[in-house]
Amino acid sequence: MQKPKIHTMEELSSAIGVSRPTLSRYFQDPSKVSRTSANRILSGLEKVDYTPNFFATRMNRKTTGMIGVIIPYLNDLFFTRLLESIETAAMRAGYTVITQCSHADPAIEKRAAETFLSMNVDGAIVAPLGNHSDLQVYERLNDRLPFVLMDSRPETLADVDFVGTDHLQSTGAITEYLCRVGAPPVFLAMPRVNFNALEREAAYIKKMDELGFEPRIIGVDPMDSQDHFEGHGLAVLDDMFSRQELLDASFLCANDRVAIGALRAAAKHGLEPGALRRGGLRIAGHDDYPLCPFMTPTLTTVAQDVTAIGQAAVDHLLKKLRGENIDNNQVILLINGVLKLRESA
Repeated sequence: MQKPKIHTMEELSSAIGVSRPTLSRYFQDPSKVSRTSANRILSGLEKVDYTPNFFATRMNRKTTGMIGVIIPYLNDLFFTRLLESIETAAMRAGYTVITQCSHADPAIEKRAAETFLSMNVDGAIVAPLGNHSDLQVYERLNDRLPFVLMDSRPETLADVDFVGTDHLQSTGAITEYLCRVGAPPVFLAMPRVNFNALEREAAYIKKMDELGFEPRIIGVDPMDSQDHFEGHGLAVLDDMFSRQELLDASFLCANDRVAIGALRAAAKHGLEPGALRRGGLRIAGHDDYPLCPFMTPTLTTVAQDVTAIGQAAVDHLLKKLRGENIDNNQVILLINGVLKLRESA
């Protein structure tokens, strides 16, 4: 038989014979009602078609049980994986994640932050846009609620906690590897639109200096103002290869999406990175983008541990919610990257 549909708490109260205040307390926290009442409510709910209003059940709580998360791109599989790890960690802790995407637009990011404040979320985790971010948005969040930045870090925000990859370690590790097995790499940069690109560039320079090699950086200037990733890597190396330059070089790309464009440029010019059939061309990236093992050739890179980053971001936010971070000193949690050696280098 089809269960009768119940639309309001008043209808539910009448249908299962429990007072409206008791129902309200139950949906806020089942432990707030007696075992007899809880069992009656559970038995009654099995006989009707009723879904509690998410927000109504949280109105009188000290906590909404919600964590707000802002990511910069929905079409980037790295952030998809990062969001998945955050949601998994939050659900295990009994929290609901509300996600907003800034779509690489500071105005949208600001609106998302204001939405979270209006919803009274318990805390927020944000992956910044980059050097065109409105830093006042982060300062406002940090003033109003427990707040953690992840993935990339504006150095000027000295009082906002951060969780992300140790780029000095990760970029240093792949730079050292490329120098050890072949020619010192050229760094294929990207237009300086985010903080990670700058950190990796600086880490590359530092490691090259330590190893006694001269750093060389290309691709800092945009070839197309609308494309900072795959299209940029393709355009930069297509231009180089068309002029018969760097045909047998080693390249360390600012991230895997730039490296995927670089692989396309190599294929366009009949070059085979890592194969040594036409010189020593090698291409490597950073991040371990999910498509890396499926490129031709498969892409050598250094993996960010997105599971650990998401878990650490949630864990640290929960510490702040519990008042365990009370000394007001900035906390920076950096997680090592891991080399992923594949065919391209």
